[in-house]
Amino acid sequence: MSKAPVPPMLFTDLGLCPALLNAVTSNGFTAPTAVQSAAIPPAIAGQDVLAKAQTGSGKTFAFALPLLQTLTQTNSARTRFPRALVLVPTRELAVQVGEALHLLSKTMPESIKVSVVFGGVSINPQMMALRGGTDIVVATTGRLLDLLDRNALTLSSVSMLVLDEADRMLDLGFSEELQRILALLPAKRQNLFFSATYPAGVEALANTILQNPARVDVLQKAIGQPDITQRAIAVDAARRTQLLRHLITTETWPRVLVFVATKHAAEIVADKLRRVHIDAEPFHGELSQGKRTQVLHDFKASRIRVVVATDMAARGLDITQLPAVVNFDLPRSSADYTHRIGRTGRAGEAGIAISFVSAVTEPHFQLIERRQGHAVPREVIAGFERTEAAPVSADSAHGGIKGKRPSKKDKLRAAQAAQTDPSSA
Repeated sequence: MSKAPVPPMLFTDLGLCPALLNAVTSNGFTAPTAVQSAAIPPAIAGQDVLAKAQTGSGKTFAFALPLLQTLTQTNSARTRFPRALVLVPTRELAVQVGEALHLLSKTMPESIKVSVVFGGVSINPQMMALRGGTDIVVATTGRLLDLLDRNALTLSSVSMLVLDEADRMLDLGFSEELQRILALLPAKRQNLFFSATYPAGVEALANTILQNPARVDVLQKAIGQPDITQRAIAVDAARRTQLLRHLITTETWPRVLVFVATKHAAEIVADKLRRVHIDAEPFHGELSQGKRTQVLHDFKASRIRVVVATDMAARGLDITQLPAVVNFDLPRSSADYTHRIGRTGRAGEAGIAISFVSAVTEPHFQLIERRQGHAVPREVIAGFERTEAAPVSADSAHGGIKGKRPSKKDKLRAAQAAQTDPSSA
């Protein structure tokens, strides 16, 4: 006898208060995602959570809902000091998380003040906004430390800490800043860690900070399954810009996000696309916050067809119905590859992720394939056949695997960086 199918879980099954149930249903959310179903009940119960879920799986609501419920139930009187802290790696993710918290808190019986702080803009308005007190601070680490140094806030009352994209917090110099912040937090608090990948550094941090956490692993769809179709096109490095123009012209993508290695490449590629009347804008860390915000707003509204971005756009950007991502330059690591292509195929939508693979970067892409456990057949586009010969060396023969001599992967990255200037295409 076959077993009866298990009915899908509903938000009413998660222990949420009526106000938050009203918030999710009134905003059109009918059923929780897998990570929300698994993470919300233990988080509401006060347990630490270590959650692993792919991008676009609903991680923000998975911590925002229990955070709001806990704050409402534990203390109805606002103090000057924040009771919850959400740390994120980028300004864009800070804004996204803040918007989600504002959306959900509108129906709460008592007002919840959410303060979003990040660098790249004047610190004075953020200091002024904090003078009246706040309940939740969503912050990038650098700006938070600036505010702490200026005595604009204190972390002595924080009872809940969330690390969103926890792996990135340990990357690119965030580790030292994170450790400084952790030292200022009360020892007794609830910790919620969320990310799509958990390298050794994050596991070590989790083992140090988390107390008997509920482990949530809901990578229910491996990359390369129908939601994200991976493609790899063999092409000479010098022909990548021409191939990109060809794909944009021949494919039916209304929007496409293109990843490059440097801000210089982002500017050059975007400029070359504009010259052939393709609406394109660069997106990188050297742009002002106002410009970055405007580019994303126009991209989401389909006023821009192409955004050419560095890896700062690989995390945290939630762009609904983005049909395609192109790796003009390959990412530095398999984890970065996961985050890049995770910008498409979000929330059950289908997406395409295309990588340009030259003779020089072929070994590096093979390494990415091995790390993600998924081989991607090479395609050849007529008129763009690869003619370059692969470099013959002991290093390239090993496909970037580290050996006794200098890192092969670093040498591959150096070779790739040498060809990232697309100005000749």
